[in-house]
Amino acid sequence: MLFNYNLSTKEDFMKKIVNIALGIFLILISGCSQKVGVKALVPAQVDRISQTKVIAVTDFTHDRVGLSRKIEAKLSNFQINNKSYFTVVSRNDINKVIQEQKLQNSGLVNDENIVKVGELIGAQAIISGNVSPVAKEDSYFYEPRVRCANRKCTELETYNIRCLKRLVGLSAEVRIVDVTKGDIIYADTLSRSTSFKHCADDSRAIPSKTMVAQRLAQDLADEFTYKLTPHYRRFNVKLLEDPDLDYTDEQEKLLEFALRYIEKGRYDKAEQLLKELVDSTNMKSYVPFYNLGVIKEAQGKYKEAKEYYEYADNLMVEPVDEINEAMTRINALIANKQKTLQQLNR
Repeated sequence: MLFNYNLSTKEDFMKKIVNIALGIFLILISGCSQKVGVKALVPAQVDRISQTKVIAVTDFTHDRVGLSRKIEAKLSNFQINNKSYFTVVSRNDINKVIQEQKLQNSGLVNDENIVKVGELIGAQAIISGNVSPVAKEDSYFYEPRVRCANRKCTELETYNIRCLKRLVGLSAEVRIVDVTKGDIIYADTLSRSTSFKHCADDSRAIPSKTMVAQRLAQDLADEFTYKLTPHYRRFNVKLLEDPDLDYTDEQEKLLEFALRYIEKGRYDKAEQLLKELVDSTNMKSYVPFYNLGVIKEAQGKYKEAKEYYEYADNLMVEPVDEINEAMTRINALIANKQKTLQQLNR
């Protein structure tokens, strides 16, 4: 198909460029409020596993991707606050017991055998599983391309090229059995998939199914470990930068300088200035109280942060999104921290 590379085409192109630039500008100006990074402890999703921290990982059935080994390595190496969270029983000890008991090392799907092996090797919980075959699905389609129709490129033409879309998936059934109680702590089917596209004019080839399966197996091991372990979550909290009262010039400077010190990570100096602002406004401005709460939240001092947020909340007349969100968030953080500490100390 031929078409003229005329003025209207150029005008349309420039309009698109202007619209894109405007969109980027609006995103930038809407997200330029000063924020503080917070690092918060989050408890493991599977709470009961914290009661059985001496664990063993058996060979999964049909495990051609080494998923059980990857899970074992992740759990062995996992640390929080520079301390190992699990004690992982050696695979050699597991295999030795299996041979002595003349059991089939096929993931130990029989609960009675799992408990028996667990007791002999001193494990509190045993992880077993079954890995499904790697799934691969190919489909073909065509994509349009544009090229010059003549040497001077005064006209363009479109043509189609053949493309391949490949979908690769991996799933596994994994469960954890409590050796002492003989019941299942956790059971789930984990699955991951990814897709690739390759067209006739691409220089790079699609990775092999084997290579992709290894990546997916690592993703499944990461996902599984994430559910069993406490971890830190990072997020940003927005500061309040505008006065809520008619500030004097001196009060505006106190707020401005406090924000600058927060940006530089000088929370001690920022806290001093914000407290001066609290006194200067006769404790009637919620802005310094809220920003003090953000500082304490960033420092992990949640109870102090909650007190400051409550002061700000009591001074608030019209709803302020940041304060409302802070009140909900800080209560959740306090509860999560208490639960995480319980998991760590078990």
